[in-house]
Amino acid sequence: MSVGRIVQTDQDVVEGMAWLSAHDSRFAQAYEQTGPLPLRLRDDGYPAMLSAIVSQQLSVAAARGIWGRLQAAGACTPQGTGALSDEELRACGLSRPKIKYVRGLLEADVDFAALRTLPDDEVVARLVALKGVGVWTAEIYAMFSLGRADVFAPGDLALQEGARILFDLPERPKEKPLREMAEAWSPWRSVAARLLWAYYHVVKSREGIV
Repeated sequence: MSVGRIVQTDQDVVEGMAWLSAHDSRFAQAYEQTGPLPLRLRDDGYPAMLSAIVSQQLSVAAARGIWGRLQAAGACTPQGTGALSDEELRACGLSRPKIKYVRGLLEADVDFAALRTLPDDEVVARLVALKGVGVWTAEIYAMFSLGRADVFAPGDLALQEGARILFDLPERPKEKPLREMAEAWSPWRSVAARLLWAYYHVVKSREGIV
């Protein structure tokens, strides 16, 4: 299997959005409300995966604070993380379970460069094999660190709620039915995700929730 399309520029996002709009007018309607979608690309490699583990089940502010302390401690590389004791990692704000996950990430010695050449399913499978890394984290890494155009993260609550509102569903879809629903948005599922996230924030802001 090939790697498939990579989202690298804002124009790639525009192309994907045009395709989605042509295939379902509701995407076009939502896009009129959100305006241009963010590229949201970030570096890949060890720091990106470490950041993803740190951020799991935390608010953006809490995760940013911990990441700032890790950076100050020089702990955002394998060498830097490995040089810190568990007590020092705890002082940076990591919980005991997350310290175990970080140690597991170090021991796994992931070949992050090799992930760039693997198909989407294999990337997700290899990352989920890491202790403490779930499907959501792996899919987010594939989307934004590797730029994969056809990856979705149906376990994300904001995507579920955005889909519920946009497609006028009777209830918020669970992960499995949303994954099945998103198959119709291939080969631009990551752009559909960007649109649903943006649309969710537009609607919630209008409601005074976000």
